[in-house]
Amino acid sequence: MRYLILLAPVVAAAVTVGTDFEGGSLGRIEKVSDVHFRLAVKGERDQDGRNRQANWYYFRVDHAGTKELTLDMVDLPGEYNYQPNRGAVTKDTPPVISYDQQTWQHVETFEYDPAEPKLTLHILPKQSHFWIAHVPPYTGQNLDRFRSFAAGHPAFHEEAIGKTAGGRELVLWTISTGLFSRDKPTVWLMFRQHSWETGSSWAGEGAVRALLRDDSVGRRLRQAIIWKVFPLCDPDGVARGGVRFNANGYDLNRNWDVEDARKMPEIAAQREAVRAWLRDGHTIVLYFSLHNTETGEYLEGPPEQSADGRFRPLAERLFRILSTETSFSPTTPLRYADTTTTAGMGGRMTVVQGLYRDFKIPAFLMEQRISFNPKLGHLPEVPDRLRFGAQLVKAIGMAVIDVRAN
Repeated sequence: MRYLILLAPVVAAAVTVGTDFEGGSLGRIEKVSDVHFRLAVKGERDQDGRNRQANWYYFRVDHAGTKELTLDMVDLPGEYNYQPNRGAVTKDTPPVISYDQQTWQHVETFEYDPAEPKLTLHILPKQSHFWIAHVPPYTGQNLDRFRSFAAGHPAFHEEAIGKTAGGRELVLWTISTGLFSRDKPTVWLMFRQHSWETGSSWAGEGAVRALLRDDSVGRRLRQAIIWKVFPLCDPDGVARGGVRFNANGYDLNRNWDVEDARKMPEIAAQREAVRAWLRDGHTIVLYFSLHNTETGEYLEGPPEQSADGRFRPLAERLFRILSTETSFSPTTPLRYADTTTTAGMGGRMTVVQGLYRDFKIPAFLMEQRISFNPKLGHLPEVPDRLRFGAQLVKAIGMAVIDVRAN
């Protein structure tokens, strides 16, 4: 007896787009066809519903198949310091793609329509699953892996300084060898005030790796300077795929003239750590906060109104060393901060402005672009950020030690 076996047709699973992982973020997902999606960038607004920023997206595509996918990134316009703009996502900021969430490469085939505006990506998948992000992600998992490495070094110490608005732990790292005398110069480094600025974290890891390295430079930097490091200033935003506001909607680099431990516990804890260090008799010879922006790259020093201009030699020397010894490629001359970002409004001071007002600390803020860097000759990638971190601490060491000697 013969039997006829009927095989059910194999139906390929439909392409899906999701964000159910740490740091994932998208707004509305609209399916135009089986191979064409319109993906809104979620963005965030501040506590007053203003200053919408759409600087971050991070999503996974499943069941991609072998056909070319078209992905339109939309809902891009926003507002910065109360001024409307067409958005941070442009032809100059192509995203990155990964098939393992470890190695990231920039998407090469795309076009930008300034009229809508929208950024259209054309992806010919190499595998059925892949991830797309605005810039290479650096999540809490990345930090946990790195701190496990760093914790094994005898010069490394971690302490908890408080909790975020979402209840996550805020930490401060201290790196140094030899005596911790009060006249030993102290440098403070601050990374990731804004959660979308992942290049800050990659550079921060590169900086700490260099400080812990067992070579002549690492040993000299640890011996000569006490390094205090805020490795991740907004763990809540990093976890949820945020942009630049804490869980209560406050910009963590626009409220340094406000002390409110309930609404902004992150700033309160960081400021108190600085205050306690100074209260204990230490001085801070340089404070440095690293950021990312789209196309501009610059260094900003303490407010220009500092009466005797005593920080200018340090600012000028640091700018010169960074410009000549690192991949820093400034688009403007050395800048000096105003006393606030928005005149006539409270809660608008950056960390540089707030620390100068309260403690007369020589604080600096650097913006590094995510677009094409002429010194590198390409769009910045993770190895470039790691290398810059090592260059940064060496440059700061040169500026601090030499300036003090003079």
